[in-house]
Amino acid sequence: MNKVGSNLLEAVSVISDGASVMIGGFGGSGAPIELIHALIDSGAKDLTVINNNAGNGHVGIAALIEQRRVARIICSFPRSADPRVFNELYLAGDIELEIVPQGTLAERIRAGGAGIPAFYTPTGVGTETAVGKEEAIFDGKRYLQERWLKADYALIKADLADTVGNLTYRRAARNFNPLMAMAAKTTIAQASNVVQAGEIDPDQVITPGIFVDTIVEVKSPKQEEVLNREGACYPC
Repeated sequence: MNKVGSNLLEAVSVISDGASVMIGGFGGSGAPIELIHALIDSGAKDLTVINNNAGNGHVGIAALIEQRRVARIICSFPRSADPRVFNELYLAGDIELEIVPQGTLAERIRAGGAGIPAFYTPTGVGTETAVGKEEAIFDGKRYLQERWLKADYALIKADLADTVGNLTYRRAARNFNPLMAMAAKTTIAQASNVVQAGEIDPDQVITPGIFVDTIVEVKSPKQEEVLNREGACYPC
């Protein structure tokens, strides 16, 4: 089955109002900027976004928030290098926030992909993040119960893909993208290069094609940090 889509806008057109969307990236590393901008162009709104952070400047996730497409964000770092867009909307009460410690966020997503409904962690015990959560004691130590995290869609960035959806990643892009690909009902990936099935060494595959629904080739993907240094915005 050939999973290569014709263009970015067509690929994200399946995302409807009110959907939950995991968006890959570790800071700017591995962030699918082109897919995010296509999502803005698609017009989908009232989204729940799950990401490592709430974006910087006026591109990527920050641009999605600035265009009032995000009703709720689940992340670890709502304030990064240039969080002005999120700050303004949050202080105005126009966006909801759920803060999740970074390791817990990764494990909640991993659990969602692995079919594990809940797990226990010592992270957050005795803090505001523990309010309303069940606790248990193991070997004399307190732990919080955390629930799995799944989504309707995942937008991820790969380095190399083949036509049946097998993916590889570049360096820190592996931090969240592979986990999100497993935890979403539908995964849409952009890749710098797309080759024919069988051209990727199976030992190099990080995300098997069974977890990927659509691939779009983006030959020269933009980097969030570079765009921000250039003073870029989207749409402008």
